[in-house]
Formats: sequence, C-alpha cells, structure tokens
Amino acid sequence: MMNIQHLTDLLPLLALGLVTFLLAGFVKGVIGLGLPTVAIGLLGLAMPTAEAAAMLIVPSLVTNIWQLLAGPRFATLAKRLWPMLVGICLGTWAGSGWLANGGNLAGMALGVALLAYSVLGLAAVRLHVPKHWTARREGTVGGVVGVATGLVTAATGVFVIPGVPFVQALDLDKDDLVQAMGLSFTVSTIALAAGLARDGIFHGPTIGVSLLALAPALGGMFIGQWVRNRVSAPVFRRCFFVGLAMLGAELVIQHMR
Repeated sequence: MMNIQHLTDLLPLLALGLVTFLLAGFVKGVIGLGLPTVAIGLLGLAMPTAEAAAMLIVPSLVTNIWQLLAGPRFATLAKRLWPMLVGICLGTWAGSGWLANGGNLAGMALGVALLAYSVLGLAAVRLHVPKHWTARREGTVGGVVGVATGLVTAATGVFVIPGVPFVQALDLDKDDLVQAMGLSFTVSTIALAAGLARDGIFHGPTIGVSLLALAPALGGMFIGQWVRNRVSAPVFRRCFFVGLAMLGAELVIQHMR
C-alpha cells in the first residue's frame, strides 16, 4: 500500500519530467539550442535548482556530443576555443557548491539568468570580435569569458551567458557555429556534472533519472528537426525567448516569496 501511495505521489513529477524534456528536445531540434535552458527553467519551478540541473546532465551531454560530432572541424575549433573551454571548467569548479547550497538564491539567480538571456535574444544583440585582434588577445578574452560562464553555470545550471554571445561574436560560418556551440555546451555539461557529483547531488539514483530523461529529450529533438523546415525559424525563436522571459520572471517571483 505504501509503495502504491509513493508511486502515486511521484506521478506528477514523472509527468512534468516527460513533458519538460519533450519540449526542451523539441526546441533544440528546431533552433539548435535551448535544451538545458528550457529543462532547468521548467523543472526549477517544482524542485530545487541543483536537482533540476542534475536531471538534465545525461540528455544535455548526449545531445551536445551529437551536435559536436556533426561537423568536420572539431580539431580546428578546439584549438581556437581552448582558452574559453579551460576557463569554463575553472569557473564551474571554483563555484562548486553554489547550486547545492544556494536555496532560494539559486532559484532567483536562475530566473535572472533566463531573463538576461531572453533580453539578449529578443534584442538580437550581436557582438563582433575585432578582425585586428591577435590570436593571443582573442584567447585571453576567451579565457575570461569562459571563467565568467563557468561561474554562472555553477550558480544557476545555465551555461549560455556570456559564452554563447562570445562564440557568436567570432563570426563563424553556420556549420562551425553549431559545432562550436556543441563543443562549449559539452564541456560545460561535463564540468557541471563533476561539480554536482562532488557535492553529492549527481549520484546513482539521480543518474538513473537523468538516463530516463534521455528518451523524451531525443524524441522531442527528432520532432523538432522534422518541424524545422516547416516553420519560420525567426518567429519560433522570438516565441522561445518570450516564453523564456516569462519563465525567468516566474522563477524570480517564486523564489522571492
């Protein structure tokens, strides 16, 4: 009887996880990003941010490795982006424990991060790395951006700010940009997983739940890829950022109470 009651109590959470990862995978399939951002934002409404971050590790890692391996220039991009990637690891590990011990503050930080990312997306802010910069200068700036991205990741579980705007500012062609994003997100996911494991959050049972989340995430991604050429990508992207802004605002309000 107790087992049946326990299962009944879990059903709403299981349903939320299924819908969340289907939707998050769908968004990634259409626009090439957004799976961790959507997943942690929605799950963060119903559970601590650290637990939500742990649930998305496996789906995020698998889908981003897939995205990373889809392009032909892995070695070239890794050579160019390595200072940022190292910075991401250092920043994430330096901030390890923030998610686990942040409580309402971590939830508010997540909401603020989603709002900031949404504003940048809706404003179509596009920076450009000056052409006259040397590789050394670009690498130095990339390292600083990486550390900042890692610290934001450690505090919120979201690894898009300021890493994504920086990678976009490199003016890579479309295929290289997609592969570079996959590389950045893969490293961020591994660094986040290591930090959460050290804090005792990403462990046996959580890994099992994260593995279960992979199926709906991949299913949503396949559907999104099928839909990609049948919808207006700019319109869908705007709707995505508007929805993300609303989600961010709700998280801030919820964790201020």
